[in-house]
Amino acid sequence: MNADKRRRIFERLRTANPEPASELAYRTPFELLVAVVLSAQATDRSVNLATPALFAAAGTPQKMAALGAAAIEPYIRTIGLYRTKAKNLAALARLLVERHGGEVPASREALEALPGVGRKTANVVLNVAFGHSTIAVDTHIFRVANRTGLAPGRTPHEVEAKLVKSTPTEFARHAHHWLILHGRYVCTARKPKCPACALRDLCEFRGKTRDV
Repeated sequence: MNADKRRRIFERLRTANPEPASELAYRTPFELLVAVVLSAQATDRSVNLATPALFAAAGTPQKMAALGAAAIEPYIRTIGLYRTKAKNLAALARLLVERHGGEVPASREALEALPGVGRKTANVVLNVAFGHSTIAVDTHIFRVANRTGLAPGRTPHEVEAKLVKSTPTEFARHAHHWLILHGRYVCTARKPKCPACALRDLCEFRGKTRDV
């Protein structure tokens, strides 16, 4: 895909949604971190249903660490892999208190050193909480990047590298959310809504659907 077409794609995404935002419910960087850890292999909706009660009981690293894994479990039982996630939340909360004074660090290295935090989670936190121009490649972004021809790659890391390199600077801050929301609601996995897609004439996908 050439640079002009790539720019036009992002211009249209920006026109449709000038200020995209995460669909996870949170108030602080710590709550965002917890929500993103919980969202692995789970929907944002399921996470948002569980976190209000959890955050009311333990909305800070200090309180989460004091609560402990066993007591965290009942709050997140409706979310997949809840036992492992409860252990990770208790452990990362303790490390935030011990190593970072109870604050969420704004560096990739420090974030990825926390239990349950991989590259994708770190990218989301860096982008949403701290305004970094990172792109967390989940299944939606991976699909959109490959299907449209925007940044084809065999692995999420390869797609991320191509997107970071090729996305014009003016769009880099919001590229993550534009692409994930486009994949979640328009460029869906089983039957993409091609006739209603604002990018349909720019997209290089050969299997475009004919009806919504």
